[in-house]
Order: sequence, then C-alpha cells, then structure tokens
Amino acid sequence: MTKGKPQVINRADWASHPDLWKGRVEGHTLGTGVTVLFYATEEVGVGPKWHVHPYDEIFIIRQGRALFTVGDETFSCEAGQIVFGPAGVPHKFKNLGPGVLETTDIHVSDRWIQTDLPDPELG
Repeated sequence: MTKGKPQVINRADWASHPDLWKGRVEGHTLGTGVTVLFYATEEVGVGPKWHVHPYDEIFIIRQGRALFTVGDETFSCEAGQIVFGPAGVPHKFKNLGPGVLETTDIHVSDRWIQTDLPDPELG
C-alpha cells in the first residue's frame, strides 16, 4: 500500500472470523506506526494468554466484561473502559461474561510483535 494516501481496507483483508470482530491491521501496510487488533470471543473464561510486547498497548473494551492482568495488577473491566499495558509488562485478559467480549487493541508499533510466556498463575 502507498504511504501517506487515503485508503480503505476491506474486511476480507483483515478479518480472521466471518462474523465476530476478530483480526488485525498492521501499521506497516498503511505506512503508519500503529497496529490495530480486533478481538472478540463468545466463550466465557477465554482470552489471550500471558504474553508481552516490546511496545505500549491500549485496550478499548467495546462490549462485555473482562478480567485483565497487567503485570502484578488485576482489573475487572467493562464496555467503555480503557486499559493501558506498558511496553515490556506481561499481560492477559479473559471474558467474564455473560455474552460476547469485544476489544479493540492499539499496538504502538508498525508490526504486531508478541512473545508468549508461561503463565505464573498456572505454575
């Protein structure tokens, strides 16, 4: 894609699920320094596992309720709230239910870089 020009990205080019808002747009494809992930699950207790990024991440809870763990902090969050995950701090979250959890996750990087880690709670 051309840097600095307005453009439209079709759902078929970013979505990984036919109905839920799930998938990503990496900034390098747009010529920008931000990657956006869309996450959704209907399964209670499910979510991204313990992992870390070398850049800041901002989570926007668009629908539902989630339990976030960011480093040593735990937050019970709901639609309309925003969670900040600093660079280098491991984190995870899961759907508290009932119903769908939907987040838009802003990665302050032109590429999605993630290192999965062993979860200390599962010891």
